[in-house]
Amino acid sequence: MSTYINPFTDFGFKKLFGQESAKELLIAFLNELLSEEQGIIEDITYLNTEQFGSSEEHRKAFFDLYCRNQRGEHFIVEIQRQKQKNFKERLIYYSTFPIQQQAIKGDWSFEQTAVYVLAIMDFELGNTRSSKNSVLSRVQLLNTETFDVFYNKLTYIYLEVPKFKKAEHELESLFDKWLFLLRNMERLRNIPNNIKEHIFMKFLEKQN
Repeated sequence: MSTYINPFTDFGFKKLFGQESAKELLIAFLNELLSEEQGIIEDITYLNTEQFGSSEEHRKAFFDLYCRNQRGEHFIVEIQRQKQKNFKERLIYYSTFPIQQQAIKGDWSFEQTAVYVLAIMDFELGNTRSSKNSVLSRVQLLNTETFDVFYNKLTYIYLEVPKFKKAEHELESLFDKWLFLLRNMERLRNIPNNIKEHIFMKFLEKQN
């Protein structure tokens, strides 16, 4: 029997990241992935994960996790255990909801805050690569001739957890440790010797 819960289950993911008591964990995780490009997240507000279409004929969307930070930027976090047909398209569809929700009646200049869609996957997506880390792919709108970022307020982040191969003794950064726990949580029997930071101790305690 497992000592720790599986973060790739609906129950496990929501317990670890998707409730008010887990806010510190979610902030730390998002900051580790995003702080370089969008600054430190100091606080978040959990939002309704059930999103309605513009009319009864349009499909609803059910996010695994949806939140907004202190700057009004939106974050959709999806956990996916198995490959799914049109998975990329699903995430693009999801991103349209926080974009449309920022449209206000009256004198609106079309200015928007950033939208981030993060997919934590227990499979390899395929046909993706990153110059920084093969585990993580960051996708934005680019100019295909110059490869300059055309629009930096819409970002998709794909975290392919099975690509992370480091053993316990090889862990160096906080990013390494988050990935190690996500990949190996269900198989752990004891807390790894080099994962002693406060946030990870709280993350492991959260499972009791």
